This record gives sequence, C-alpha cells and structure tokens, in this order.
Amino acid sequence: MNGLRKKCENSVSFWYGCQSALLLVAALWLSPAYPAVAQQPGGDAEVHTGTASGLDVDTRLRNLLADHQFIRIEQELAHLPAGDAQFYRGLLANRANNAQNSIELLEPLLDKVVARGDTEREKLIRRALGEDYLRLGDWSKAAAAYEALQTRLGSKLTPDEQDELEMPLKFLPLAKDNPHMSVEPCDAFQMQVEKNPLGLIDIPVFVDAMPHSLMLDPTTPFNLLARSLAKEVGLKVSEQAVTIHTLTGKPIQVHMAIVPRFTIAGRLTLRDMTVFVFEDADYYFPVNHYQVQGVLGYPAVSALGSLTITSDSTITVRPVKRLDPDAKDDRLTNGARFFLDGDMVLVALGKAREPGDPLEGASHPGDERMYVMDAGSQQTYLTSRYYGEHAGDFSKQKLEMFTIPGPLNLPPQPAYLAETVPIVVGKTTVHVHYVEVLTQPVGAAALDDVYGVLGIDALDQLSAYTFDYRTMQFGVKPE
Repeated sequence: MNGLRKKCENSVSFWYGCQSALLLVAALWLSPAYPAVAQQPGGDAEVHTGTASGLDVDTRLRNLLADHQFIRIEQELAHLPAGDAQFYRGLLANRANNAQNSIELLEPLLDKVVARGDTEREKLIRRALGEDYLRLGDWSKAAAAYEALQTRLGSKLTPDEQDELEMPLKFLPLAKDNPHMSVEPCDAFQMQVEKNPLGLIDIPVFVDAMPHSLMLDPTTPFNLLARSLAKEVGLKVSEQAVTIHTLTGKPIQVHMAIVPRFTIAGRLTLRDMTVFVFEDADYYFPVNHYQVQGVLGYPAVSALGSLTITSDSTITVRPVKRLDPDAKDDRLTNGARFFLDGDMVLVALGKAREPGDPLEGASHPGDERMYVMDAGSQQTYLTSRYYGEHAGDFSKQKLEMFTIPGPLNLPPQPAYLAETVPIVVGKTTVHVHYVEVLTQPVGAAALDDVYGVLGIDALDQLSAYTFDYRTMQFGVKPE
C-alpha cells in the first residue's frame, strides 16, 4: 500500500514505516505473489530468478516481474511479439521512474487488454498508470486511475492489495483539482542536515517563508505536514477529511492543503506544493519525545535530482532544473541501477566474486541481485535467498535466533552472523560487517523475494553514498 507506516514505540524508522513494514509494499504493488525459491549454492541464472523450465514465455516474464528481475526482462524484450514487448517496456519504464514513457506505452494497451478480459494485465497496467500520474503530479488523472482500478478490479484484490490502495484512493479525491507543483531552477548546493531521535534525516526547509525541519522520505508518494505547522504558517486546510488506517495502524483523519511557496535549504523553491495534513498526536513518539513535523516524500525528493549524503551529515544536491543550462554534466553513470517498485527502493547489486576471479570487482548483466535499500532502517539483514547462494560460508558456524525488526511480528528466525559481507555496487566493492543472515524463508514474499535489506548501519560504514534520480543510479564511496 502507498505510504504504509506502522507507528511504533521503540525508535523505529518512520522512513521505512517502522523498518520492515515498507517491505510489505513490494508484494502488494506487483502481480499476485509467487512462491519464493530457496537458493542453492552455485545456482544458475534460472534458479536465482525464481523461474522454472517448462513455463510459457508470458508466465515466465510475469514471474520475473514479480521477482523484481527487471534487467533480465530487458534482455528478452527483443524476442517478444510487438504487443508483449510494449506491455513489458511500459512496466519497466514505470519501475525505472520514467513515468512519461510508461504512460505513452501503457495507455494505448489498456482498452485492448480490457476487451479481451485479461484482468491480470489490466491490474498491472492500471497500477502502473496510477503511479505514473501520481509521480508526475497529475492529481486528476491519478485519482481517476486508482478509482477505475478499485471499481473494475476491487473484487479481485486481496485484503493486502485493498490496504495498498487506501491512501491514494482516499487522498487523491481531496487533491484532484489542485494545480501541478512547479519547481524553480537553481544551481547545485550543499545543506547541513541532522539526525533526529528516530535516526532519520531532517531537512531544513522554509514553509511559506517560515523555517522548519522535515524528515526526508523518498519512498512515500505524498508530502505530509503536521496540523500545528499548517496552522502556524497560515495554510488553508481543507474542511473535507478522510479517515485512513494504514498510515499508523490506527484510524486517523487527514486533511489537504497547498503550500504556495516551499523552499528546501533556502535554495530550491517549490510552488503550489500539495501536502496532506495529519494531527500532531498521530505522529508523536513518546519514547523519544519526538514530534514529527512533516515528511518530504517523492514529489519533493524528485525535484532534488541527485543527493549525495556524506558521513559528516552534509547533503549535496544537484537539482533536476539548473540555472546554468551549460553546467558540467555531473550525472552518476557508473553506479548500480535502482528501481522504484511501489513504495520500495530496490537496488541491483552485483554478485561478489572470489579473489582472482577475472570478473572480480564488476557487475555484469544477468548477475544482479535485488536488495531493498532503506536509509531509515536501523538494521541490515540478509534473507534466505542470500543464504542459499552462500550456505558454504557458514558451515562451521553456530545458528542463533534472530528477530526480524518491524511490525510483522514474525517469530524469531534461525540465522547466522556474517562478520563481513562483500557488496558490489557498479565497479566498487564495499564490505558490510556483522550482518544477520536468515537461513529459511519467512513466508512473506516481500522479504523472501529479495536478497536482503540494507539499512542505516550499512550506509553509515561509507564515507558517502548517492541516489541520482536523474539516472536512477546508486553510488558509494567506501570509508
């Protein structure tokens, strides 16, 4: 579901929806979950993508899509019939954050898919289009797309899928007549940021010329603001409100407002920014005595373009719109590709090689393993999928029980503690230390279908890391 957040009382990450809750989103934005395949040491490409021989092409590609194997699908597009290729190109454009291209490819297919009664493809197309319109800030089309998905296919959606749709279905009608947010060009800049008591990054902003600090959350599709802040700066808050459950796990009322002028770090100015207003008490963490003032979601983050976060709490921003059109091209092109799959950020990391391997130190097409990248999760851990490929590394170790953080309330799972895990990011290999490795699937596709969750403890071991939304590349600088 969009923006799924489970309110916790133990300093968990709002940015990750109390750590692993956001992982659940992965299973909901895709076609119905297919069984995760436990990995075996030395498994070939077919094993690590979770496919099996004997499947027809479309079923196999849908399995690859559900398995987040977007690069593998790209390699097969040239061999598909034109209509099928257009369908998968559109979905891949959606995952690669190319919303306009996704719309151009998928919109012409919708009526044809509906006419032949292919509800599975219809669901995938309508979900992607709703997300595309939302990313582009077209509130009216986004509202219509999600309403059509619910009206036409609501009876075919699982309870989890219904939860997924709650926020866009209820939020978007409040904003469907809102203007598009505009972004004023500016040059690259740096800003000093702070870690809040939840361990997340607070960004200095001006809300209609008044200074505040809001949390940075590129995974949520909406910008959020506390009622007290909206009142302080004199925003006109909608009388109409909606009641939702999936934001905190409890029923809360949310209103809508438009910020005429919003400035990030005194440099990047956004105009007519839509925000959704929550009551202060709904995002208060009593254990930390911390009141969330607001959250900068994807609409604001996308305008930042590229963010390089360093160990000295400095963020370098290279905005999408530049004052100097002839400015040096500083786009990241040699990192690892990352994708937006629903609310989840997935990064395609290379397979670590043994010393002396001629392919050591580089990522190769078809070699990628998909990890959830979450700069708000407090703990990194790897899944049984990773273990399946590295079981031999733990043959002399003793199992321990590990409780997966977050609100899934899973029982303790058998795991090994890996002292050092090499991770290949583009052509750079970094080493993450003291990581729990699950040995068995936990029965949640969102966890079992990825190789692990890379959290703040892993990123803190780097001197810098970059998310470049202009090229959809993730880069690292080792400590």
